[in-house]
Amino acid sequence: MASLDTVAETVLKKRYLRRDETGEVVETPDEMFRRVASNVARAETEFGGDAAEVEDEFYEALSNLDFLPNSPTLMNAGTELEQLAACFVLPVDDSLESIFTAVKQTTLVHQSGGGTGFSFSRLRPEGDVVQKTGGVASGPVSFMRIFDTATEQIKQGGRRRGANMGVLRVDHPDIETFVDVKREADALRNFNLSVATTGAFWDAYETGESYDLVNPRTDETVGQADPDKLLSAVAEAAWDTGDPGVLFLDAINEHNPTPELGRIEATNPCGEVPLLPYEACILGSVDLGNHTDGGEVDWEKLRETVHLGVRFLDNAIEMSAFPIPEIEAAVAKTRKLGLGVMGFHDMLADLEIPYASDEAVEFAEELMAFVHGESWDASKQLAEERGPFPAWENSTREEPMRNATTTTIAPTGTISLIAGCSASVEPIYGVAYTKQVMDGLEIVNDRFVEIANERGFYSEDLLDQLHGRTTIRDVDAIPDDVKRLFQTAHDVPADRHLEIQAAFQRHVDNAVSKTVNLPHSATVEDVRDIFLRARELDLKGITVFRSGAKPEQVLGDDPLKEECIGECEYVTESE
Repeated sequence: MASLDTVAETVLKKRYLRRDETGEVVETPDEMFRRVASNVARAETEFGGDAAEVEDEFYEALSNLDFLPNSPTLMNAGTELEQLAACFVLPVDDSLESIFTAVKQTTLVHQSGGGTGFSFSRLRPEGDVVQKTGGVASGPVSFMRIFDTATEQIKQGGRRRGANMGVLRVDHPDIETFVDVKREADALRNFNLSVATTGAFWDAYETGESYDLVNPRTDETVGQADPDKLLSAVAEAAWDTGDPGVLFLDAINEHNPTPELGRIEATNPCGEVPLLPYEACILGSVDLGNHTDGGEVDWEKLRETVHLGVRFLDNAIEMSAFPIPEIEAAVAKTRKLGLGVMGFHDMLADLEIPYASDEAVEFAEELMAFVHGESWDASKQLAEERGPFPAWENSTREEPMRNATTTTIAPTGTISLIAGCSASVEPIYGVAYTKQVMDGLEIVNDRFVEIANERGFYSEDLLDQLHGRTTIRDVDAIPDDVKRLFQTAHDVPADRHLEIQAAFQRHVDNAVSKTVNLPHSATVEDVRDIFLRARELDLKGITVFRSGAKPEQVLGDDPLKEECIGECEYVTESE
């Protein structure tokens, strides 16, 4: 088993390891990995496989931190709960019965450790008629507050607070209210928000014409809106609060593998998994930093880990007890998986490639093309062993596959802490900082410390000086070539964030959860330009966060420390 750092041990004890009835931890990390491996490997017996042999393979991958599944699998596999998926989308139709059924289903999903996404676009707008009572409708945002309150009362699996994604179409009459709602103090604290843009909206934007606002109850046009003004309003709200993000529904549905089952309208809470109503997805991520050797990518080991990860996640579908029967039925039809990566910046550092360079964009594409191709090969092999997903014949997949989707790039916020690697495909936030979760976690970049020791410039005083700063560009004690390898989220220009996201998205079945981090000094126009550039790059969604936009933020504690002292330029070319 790989050694765990202090942060990993803290995270595991607080959230993942089993406890007895008195709340005492009664499991070691090694026992957790064995519990999960044993439980998920049991699915092999359903297909004539050797569960004991596969259990050992799963255990080796997990305990060596080469691959980790999403949090509900680590928490719940082999327990009475046995709910292994992180990502869900629930339908909300235009009736009180549907709305409150969805609230009940949401609480069950959150209680089991999952997060939920919803499109509220079917709900009639505020002020519309309620025929049964002769009253007036209160609109989608008012009902979202009910979901938010319910979420506030329930912690996922008793160990983490629930998360939601609220989506509203850009042509809904209440779109302006939705865009601005999180500018109210403490509004919708348990929601991320996304404006779902359509092809018609972007056509209107490009021609400078207005577009129709449509009452979803009657399908009648009830007004017109200026796409330019709406986009500016979204940019201003995102600049101010971090919400809403933007979804590109046409791009999402262009790549929907099962269009005969319906159009996709919503995503999970972080946007990386667009799902049909009642679908769920189990995620897992490969730690890329564990797949380098001597400054090169260990492609053979990466291939083996990807194939093992796909088998693990497909087994997890078999073993998972989903919270309601509608979810179990929807998952059974498409068997969507979300295999992704974390530790991308770590791998770049090992290969001596600066994150903000052209070379990094090219490498991202090469890397994810490999992972995606191998994941499809693994799913095809499983289809030969176990049969394709039931909706395959009417899908867009030409060859039989076990899973309608295999790849996703998730944020990996917590599992990357367990693995001790950089999160997802993001650049590092800093080389030393406090992450404001679980009473504060002190994060130090091990690769930076190792290089600093090797090169002879490490000292405790230097680390103290760097703590909480989101750039090291102006620190004289650090050699320039090392600075380039540890470019932070604020060192990377917005365009480069987007190009990295696009490089991964071109080889991902689902979507890429990626945040464009902006300095406190960024403007509303900067945010608007990012939305437009994301559209040009055929992304499925985009999220922007300006440092200091919220009074409490998870990463870092002082937005002013991000500002470079003296003259500091972005490093954007390969050097």
